[in-house]
Amino acid sequence: MHVNRKILIIADFDGTVSPMDVGYEVLQNFTGRGWEEIDRAYCSGEIGSKEAYSRIAALIRGTREEMSDHVRAHARVDPHFVSFYAFCRKTGMDLRILSDGLDFYIDLVLQKDGLGDIPFFSNVARFRDGRGFAIEFPEWNPECDRCGTCKSLILQRLQPAYDRVIYIGDGYSDVCPAEKADVVFAKGILYEAFSKKRLPCIRYRDFEDIQRHFQHDGFLASL
Repeated sequence: MHVNRKILIIADFDGTVSPMDVGYEVLQNFTGRGWEEIDRAYCSGEIGSKEAYSRIAALIRGTREEMSDHVRAHARVDPHFVSFYAFCRKTGMDLRILSDGLDFYIDLVLQKDGLGDIPFFSNVARFRDGRGFAIEFPEWNPECDRCGTCKSLILQRLQPAYDRVIYIGDGYSDVCPAEKADVVFAKGILYEAFSKKRLPCIRYRDFEDIQRHFQHDGFLASL
């Protein structure tokens, strides 16, 4: 099986490619008091992720080695993602990861499962010599100033090279870019948002569900 059209699959990372919200796990274990209030302000929409990260960075207390060891011990990709990625390569579909998380743990988790060749876009952690890090936002959109990584801008930059864009996500930062995709696989907050707006999407549980849809007779041909 090989698709005739050029198809790009965009997947979120935390809660999607990784079932665990790795960023939340890192912050929960390596920040001092106060990060929960910042997280609540973000979840309520009071502040965007860029502002939340800027505030949280000052609270980080772990070293790079400590945080990396924790990620390696606790985080991994969805059990069906390796198979799904192999299916994408076999059928000629491109896959990119767009994340409003941090580059260091995304790279660690992908490398752990032999997926270091997957291109990804994210915020960047610049570790200090001692403890903690500063965060840079190479994909920030100054016109919006909400997310550290503007997934919509990246999607729109990549979109002209493809016939169809398929989006897979679960969170707040996925709502805006998913609205610009041709097909959306959604769960969690993304599914709730699309349901409220009465926008079409396919509800999924994991990447086995998604691959099953792709392999269903006529799905790829209909794209």
